[in-house]
Amino acid sequence: MGGANLPALRLHNAALVLDLLRTAGREGISRLELADRTGLTPQAVSKITARLRAEGLAADAGRRASTGGKPATVLRLVPEAGHAIGLHLDRDELTAVLLDLAGERVAHRRAPLDLGAGAEPVLAAVRAEVAALLAAGPDGDGSGERDGGGEDASGEGGSGEGGSGDGGSGGASRGAPPSGVLGVGVAMPGPLDHRAGTPGRVTGFPEWEGFPLRDELARRLGLPVVLDKDTNAAALGLALRPGAPASFAYVHLGTGLGAGLVLGGAVLRGGRTGAGELGHQTVQLDGPPCECGGRGCLEVLCLAALAHGDLDGAARVLGTGAANLVRLLDVDRVLLGGRAVLAAPEAFARGTRAVLGGLGLPADVAVAAAPDAVAEGAAQLILAPVFGREPSGFDGGPRAVGK
Repeated sequence: MGGANLPALRLHNAALVLDLLRTAGREGISRLELADRTGLTPQAVSKITARLRAEGLAADAGRRASTGGKPATVLRLVPEAGHAIGLHLDRDELTAVLLDLAGERVAHRRAPLDLGAGAEPVLAAVRAEVAALLAAGPDGDGSGERDGGGEDASGEGGSGEGGSGDGGSGGASRGAPPSGVLGVGVAMPGPLDHRAGTPGRVTGFPEWEGFPLRDELARRLGLPVVLDKDTNAAALGLALRPGAPASFAYVHLGTGLGAGLVLGGAVLRGGRTGAGELGHQTVQLDGPPCECGGRGCLEVLCLAALAHGDLDGAARVLGTGAANLVRLLDVDRVLLGGRAVLAAPEAFARGTRAVLGGLGLPADVAVAAAPDAVAEGAAQLILAPVFGREPSGFDGGPRAVGK
């Protein structure tokens, strides 16, 4: 019988503790509470927290009043001890964010991008934006752009915009460079292979097929890189929000149409990262041709309606796709997002609800209001494994901190 993988077990236990420190927030949590919630012994928790404190990941947050015996020392996560970069490579725009360990945004940039220009111009643009993001960094008190504009798991809340700027100005805060950049999460339109780190035949840009994007970016940036679909990244970020349901479908309409699927608290990617290719479901056999090679795809019909200013028609198409997901997966929550949805959130929410209601499907519909959900979710591709909430790097990225 094989022995236990003790280093992996220690890493797993540290991730459990870190995740509880993260969710406890500034108020912190005591060692006894950590032991109770993790099932670890108090001695094991003491060893783990001692290591985390030595590494600068945890710190004292005061003492809690005693209920008998000496007051308990409360520990908290040190958010500024580590950071992750999230990149959203859209067909026409590059968004870059810097998150701290608590998932708070501390810097942000946005610039035009031509995904069809070829690998070299895109890689050069990414490198320049990452360098600018890190040079700007959080401001002197570490607050950076923490504008509090994100939404909770219900999909409600502010815009989370915080000063996007154009042409790469981005509104990033000036100050000292951030500490402990753990890696870069990259999200882009699919199809792609998240394990190999290579795009597929991106609709409209087939020249990306098989390009070693993850490895080439890692070489140029000098940081670990994880690549995933834009919809998967956004779904992951939403799944990590407080109060997130265990299962939901995130439907994204921007320059394309796709879905991110969360089942049982985990993002469903499929063996070839093909899950959630909602935009290329055929709903009209004799419909207009799509650049994917099919005809009558949801994406081509929805984008055509948008191009003609037919918001209600686009919303009906989107609702039809959402209904297919609800019927297939039996989820009871649909979150809508993406640039096109956020330009007319009420119209898309109303239209989607009408389709679901007309079919007798009881799923709740809400709008995920954060415009940078994809970029922030991409950063979570790096952060989530630190807290044991996601596989580490898909066999090609960073490992968790805290040994």
